[in-house]
Amino acid sequence: MSMVDRLAERDAERRAMARTRFWRGAAWAVGGAAVAVAVGWLAFFSPLLALDPARVTVSGEGTTIDVGEVRDEIVPERGVPLPRLDTVALRERVLGLSGVKDVRIMRDWPRGLTVELTSREPVVAVPDGGAYALLDEDAVRVGTVASPTDVPVVSAPLSDDARSRAALFAALDVMAALPPGLAGKVASVTADTQDDVRTRLDDGTAVVWGSGDRLELKARVVTTLRKAEPDARVIDVSSPDLPVTR
Repeated sequence: MSMVDRLAERDAERRAMARTRFWRGAAWAVGGAAVAVAVGWLAFFSPLLALDPARVTVSGEGTTIDVGEVRDEIVPERGVPLPRLDTVALRERVLGLSGVKDVRIMRDWPRGLTVELTSREPVVAVPDGGAYALLDEDAVRVGTVASPTDVPVVSAPLSDDARSRAALFAALDVMAALPPGLAGKVASVTADTQDDVRTRLDDGTAVVWGSGDRLELKARVVTTLRKAEPDARVIDVSSPDLPVTR
């Protein structure tokens, strides 16, 4: 075989190998595209990942959230594949429900959701006409009752003017700062102004807190004085460095 023939043969082999690589690459590309289409269809359109409301778990409703209302917000999403489900919009709708302080929504593959609620729990009751408004720690109204039984009554103005809101928040600050052993003994709270918060305990003892400043120290002083002077009927810790009992 001449030199020219050998060069021609090698050139033909190179072209054949190039064609083989081309078609092999094309086959891989087509196969990859087909797989991508299949995966996309499975994720975004297949009923295999479609939300089933029966597989939704709701927790943390507390005493103020209607779980039925939460589920009513989820039912319209029935059949939507989980990858396409707009959990941000769903969260906003649930946050708009009464009693919901916060909510966390997580996809529970393949067809469910886990909904973790944080409820607004009443901590005080404030007289409102012939009834009582139940307020949480942020002074958000979470209900109305004829007669409160499980929370102390706060005698404070229930209006939106700055002075009234300041007095109400001062009372809530005092309640939030109380240790459990003391908080459970509070029967009523008064707050004519933000600097004159007072509580009455279930044994009749009156505690004068003054403002909402230095509440942690004030609570410790009250606890100490109740042990040191159990017969004291009034404990004034408005100035916690110089408390007064009588």
